[in-house]
Amino acid sequence: MSKSSNQSKQNQVGAEKKEKKPGKSPETADGGTAEEVGDLFETRLEKLEKLRAAGYDPYQKYFHPESLASDVHALEEASLESKPVFRLAGRIRSKRMMGKAGFMDLVDDSGRIQIYGRKDEEGINFDVFKSLDLGDIVGVVGYPFVTKMGERTLHVTELELVSKCLRPLPVVKEADGKVYDAFADKEQRYRQRYVDLIVNPEVRDTFRTRSRIISWIRNFLEQRSFLEVETPMMHVIPGGASARPFVTHHNALDMELFLRIAPELYLKRLLVGGIPRVFEINRNFRNEGISYKHNPEFTMLEVYESYGSMETMLELCESLITGVTQEIHGSLKIPYGEHEIDLTPPWTRLSYVDAIKKYSGIEISAESDLAALKEQAKKAGVPSKDLDACDSVWRVAECIFDEKVEANLIQPVFITEFPRELSPLAKANPENPAVVDRFEPYITGREMGNAFSELNDPLDQRERFQKQVEMREAGDEEAGYMDLDYVRALEYGMPPAGGMGIGIDRLVMLLTNSKSIRDTILFPLMRPEHVEK
Repeated sequence: MSKSSNQSKQNQVGAEKKEKKPGKSPETADGGTAEEVGDLFETRLEKLEKLRAAGYDPYQKYFHPESLASDVHALEEASLESKPVFRLAGRIRSKRMMGKAGFMDLVDDSGRIQIYGRKDEEGINFDVFKSLDLGDIVGVVGYPFVTKMGERTLHVTELELVSKCLRPLPVVKEADGKVYDAFADKEQRYRQRYVDLIVNPEVRDTFRTRSRIISWIRNFLEQRSFLEVETPMMHVIPGGASARPFVTHHNALDMELFLRIAPELYLKRLLVGGIPRVFEINRNFRNEGISYKHNPEFTMLEVYESYGSMETMLELCESLITGVTQEIHGSLKIPYGEHEIDLTPPWTRLSYVDAIKKYSGIEISAESDLAALKEQAKKAGVPSKDLDACDSVWRVAECIFDEKVEANLIQPVFITEFPRELSPLAKANPENPAVVDRFEPYITGREMGNAFSELNDPLDQRERFQKQVEMREAGDEEAGYMDLDYVRALEYGMPPAGGMGIGIDRLVMLLTNSKSIRDTILFPLMRPEHVEK
């Protein structure tokens, strides 16, 4: 963290030294021991009660800011003499009292500004001013000046405490270029994202960037005449992907429903209905494991284009990702971890079986012997527990790809020519029906999306659904269901089409240099915790 994003050691210690008491209990998420946090809470609660007893209730106060801290810093030096008035609101992040006067740092959405208050200022209740704690939210009115130390400061002429902070913020200290006691525990940061956002400004920047990315994508697609739509999040039949769904119950209809695993089948119904280009930025829910690249609730972009194909989707994918990268970074060469990622098009294309051969040394075809292939996979390092459940050559291929190939795909690459068995919704390649016209883009060792020429033959679709049903009945919990209404929709005729899904969270990971998907989701799913009263 930069120096500007943390309080100095002197400022923080000066603000809290009267409240802290010794203790050696395990550290808590609040940045101190359990005893310290409890004592600080009680001390602040007592301050609140004293204010209320004196007729001052901060939670009943109102204040309407008209300026930001950045406006004060942006003011030209020549304008200081006229003492222009600014009206700001924000949190107190450091405090230095000196008898009948004091300096504090106020932080709002634009940054930090030092404020100065003194007892003889008529518009200030000095008892309130000196009782302020780190984290309190205040509204101030004042004029800027420059201190003897050369720091732009707001001389406060009016002040309101509008929300008392009862729980102490993590005490972040900086000395000799090193940061101490940072709120760095990842699990607690995810659980208490509200605290994370307060004390780690770079986290706020990540989510601002996320918003910019989504806004840019919407504008990009609308300029290409795609219509944004909304489709159901509760499905009678889960479909559009291979995943275990979350199950819920509708009381009024007394029926089982599934949270959406993908909006694909509803979006393609719209192509049947005559809407030629549609997209949805949607929340999906999959009852699967949690990892640095998986969260059970996540955001996807799905796009469908009548008279499109895998090739039109490939161009769209490349243009979208390179365009938004240029928007965010101003360059197509961006840092990610220890790598520099070069997104300059055209991206490499590599077939599914060629990728497996390149990175594992194993050659696979539909004629491969299943038992022999499993032995090869085990020797290559694929876990036996994953292979035991594989009942076909291409299921073994999936395990090999996940274990031996994916992590090596650092620079952008399109994996193409997927086997038909693994692609129940994609159109077969006319020259080689054993594979489908499908691609997946990979960057930084992660799948970023999935796209293909859409299957629009209702008889073929019914047959593939039936195979999915048979796989489910055989024990594959991620296999699909028979969706007869979707087959009926196809029987009315769907134009040849291209479709694509891109993981928004993973795209944000790439463009913000984030290591975990949970760094890009404001409130990722976590196990419940016990919260002290």
